Amino acid sequence: MAEETYRFERDPKELVDKSACAGSRADLKLCLLETDCCQIEKKTPRQCILEGKAPQCMALKNTFYECKRSLLDNRARFRGHKGY
Repeated sequence: MAEETYRFERDPKELVDKSACAGSRADLKLCLLETDCCQIEKKTPRQCILEGKAPQCMALKNTFYECKRSLLDNRARFRGHKGY
């Protein structure tokens, strides 16, 4: 299986959202919007995740989850936040 590439530039100037984990969030949004669940079935990205109809985006969902989780981790002040 080929490794998926990212579609947006990873330059922080390009993203409107300046919050933590913005890059992971943008990757997940783009992946979900390109699935058949959103395009053909006209469901929202949230519905596709909850119904499990976007298996190709589960790695990005996990990355986003880990990034958000690292914001609550007190050890992150030593290690730095995950994600970008």
